[in-house]
Amino acid sequence: MAKLFEPYQLQNISLKNRVVMAPMCMYSAKDDGLVTPFHQVHYATRAAGQVGLIIVEATGVVPEGRISSNDLGIWDDAHIEGLRQLVQGMKAYGAKTGIQLGHAGRKATVDGEIFAPSAITFSDAYKTPTEMTLEDIEYVVEAFKQAAVRAAKAGFDVLEIHGAHGYLISEFLSPATNKRNDQYGGSQENRYRLLRQVIDAIRSVWEGPLLVRVSAEDYAEDGTTMDDFIVFSRWMKSQSVDLVDVSTGGVVQAHINVFPGYQVPHAEAIKHGADIPTGVVGLITTAIQAEEILQNNRADLIFLARVLLREPYWPLHAAKELGEEVQPPVQYVRGW
Repeated sequence: MAKLFEPYQLQNISLKNRVVMAPMCMYSAKDDGLVTPFHQVHYATRAAGQVGLIIVEATGVVPEGRISSNDLGIWDDAHIEGLRQLVQGMKAYGAKTGIQLGHAGRKATVDGEIFAPSAITFSDAYKTPTEMTLEDIEYVVEAFKQAAVRAAKAGFDVLEIHGAHGYLISEFLSPATNKRNDQYGGSQENRYRLLRQVIDAIRSVWEGPLLVRVSAEDYAEDGTTMDDFIVFSRWMKSQSVDLVDVSTGGVVQAHINVFPGYQVPHAEAIKHGADIPTGVVGLITTAIQAEEILQNNRADLIFLARVLLREPYWPLHAAKELGEEVQPPVQYVRGW
């Protein structure tokens, strides 16, 4: 059997294949952060397409931590029912379900005050953030914890912490954006402290699979590199993180040489350097490409993003390409 279609055990959850829908912001919620009919169709369609694990887009743990005012939210119990309906729609087609918990930090574009480790703006197009106090940090850690409680009530199988792409947690991790002189700044260990506390807080209320998405390279002289993230990933493993979802960039403005599979070496280095399972994302579009990554033990799961916007039934096409028998929903059998 092609490795792409082998089941994968993620702690106590068995995925029917190794195809994961990466979280992608849809900017389709209202100001209240509630699920809309669009979300119901969008996610269930990929489940019908036989994606093994679907991770719902970055979902704000606090209103001021949203990337945009049209992001989904999980800061209030009022969000639980809509998220529960999303989960039911995906599980109806055999997909496992995850949600990415996030805080945008200095890249938030919502009205009002925004917050970051240091008062440094991302670019002229963004507001200057307020440097977080210790009380602000405690508030955010608790918000991640309560978001995990709500995600459990909604029925999700997997949680992912958004620690990538220049949002709050990755801002703390990077010396390019974290200029603090307290216990949250300076050394690797101090810059990791917020993520450590968020993981511990979530683990106090969540026993299921826990993933962390990282930007394993800032592409900047004063930023983080893969070597930093091998260390960070070892620490994550010691905190019972099950898999590191490896991306790159977005922390500071930088040129990135993008090509098919350009982030695979980062996932491979972290997987072997930290002895932790990894997922890989980034211009992976063909079944052969995905199979090569898995067969050569370069990563454990294949995270697909924009290709699933173009081809919701990508797994079914990939199965044909690799000579595998994968059953579509019974209503669609005659089309395959």
